[in-house]
Amino acid sequence: MAEYDLIVLGSGPGGYVAAIRAAQLGLRTAIVERENLGGICLNWGCIPTKALLRSAEIYHYMQHAGDYGLTAANISADIDAVVKRSRGVARQLNQGVTHLMKKNKITVHMGDGKLLGPNKLSVSKDGKSEELAAKNIIIATGARARDLPFAPADGKRIWTYRHAMVPPEMPKKLLVIGSGAIGIEFASFYNDMGAEVTVVEMLERIVPVEDVDVSTFLEKALKKQGITIMTGAGVEELTSDTTRVSAKIKGKDGKIVQSDFTHCIVAIGIVPNTENIGLEALGVEMDRGFLKTDPMCRTNVSGLWAIGDITAPPWLAHKASHEGVIAAETIAGGHPHAMDPLNIPGCTYCHPQVASVGMTEARAREAGYDVKVGNFPFIGNGKAIALGEAEGFIKTVFDARTGELLGAHMVGAEVTELIQGYTIGKTAELVETDFMHTVFPHPTLSEMMHESVLGAYGKMLHM
Repeated sequence: MAEYDLIVLGSGPGGYVAAIRAAQLGLRTAIVERENLGGICLNWGCIPTKALLRSAEIYHYMQHAGDYGLTAANISADIDAVVKRSRGVARQLNQGVTHLMKKNKITVHMGDGKLLGPNKLSVSKDGKSEELAAKNIIIATGARARDLPFAPADGKRIWTYRHAMVPPEMPKKLLVIGSGAIGIEFASFYNDMGAEVTVVEMLERIVPVEDVDVSTFLEKALKKQGITIMTGAGVEELTSDTTRVSAKIKGKDGKIVQSDFTHCIVAIGIVPNTENIGLEALGVEMDRGFLKTDPMCRTNVSGLWAIGDITAPPWLAHKASHEGVIAAETIAGGHPHAMDPLNIPGCTYCHPQVASVGMTEARAREAGYDVKVGNFPFIGNGKAIALGEAEGFIKTVFDARTGELLGAHMVGAEVTELIQGYTIGKTAELVETDFMHTVFPHPTLSEMMHESVLGAYGKMLHM
């Protein structure tokens, strides 16, 4: 039996980062992975979807070349070539993780892992099995797409995100069920690529975790691009055959309308991968299938830790990575800071992009804060106008009493890159004067961050 100081079960952005940090701290570390190093994120999620969206973005700009004084003739898109590029990006990153495992002297065991106790697990592959032991084990098995109970994905006409990344054909008329980050990103991608897209969301607004002003703006922008959006609506029935998908959709008015589509993407949430890995026998505490942990990522079972999408939300790759570092450093005897969920940024890479951190204005008011709110539009920023990207805004929410930044919310070009400025400020507990006294370079989109803060206190300069 091979023995280690730490075994990590799962090699996604939480698992492989935890393994690297543990190895850096001198722990004999192994990682167990059943499919691809890098997990869903690198192979079937975050990264390859951004490659797809980049292709769609360039195609969109080519179609609007005239807006920039350019001419582009005979423009077309090859979905197979777009997918091939995306898969190439995923392979490159998979190879990068393989290199990092070797560089950090982390032993990789490929196969299905199952806990035999709090300090022992088995790894099975191709009918063979081996046992491993460690003082500590981190569970980082991630999650998978949730199916509709009455219409499971078949990969032909009804897709999850994984099927949508390697489509057997380009959809002509696409139904997207769910308007969270995954649903909206695929709706945006396929719309830019030429599909007729309809989004159905059971709640009253799209991207419902975002600030209401962002949701409202994004819905108008997507409708302007030709996407049909139905909020307060639900799919009552979904059937498919070899040529189409038929959906019965109940609208806000309670009426049920039947519509046909060529394909459907189901994006209604995730299911944690906690089954069949031995957790039940160990008595690990769970909440609706997700593992319960303390701020240092410990479960209730000594020596057993959990990070990423199998634990509490938000279910984001960067949250998993940070948890991996916290767990590894704690196991190694360090004293890392616990992570504040309100300091975790969220990004949606649709067109226009969405990014946020902290409380929405509504949540801050519900929590009893007296707030000051700044809102600066892209149309007031010279760089945005020069880029031809003058749609969007940046909104900041401050505690009127202390000047603490409670939340920041953005929609527009490249806001997924801008949000980290506010995230650093929020983590460092900066107040309004710290932002006001910071010099922002000109001309940049980041100047809007400064203006939004100034606007919250009646000092806006360029609007």
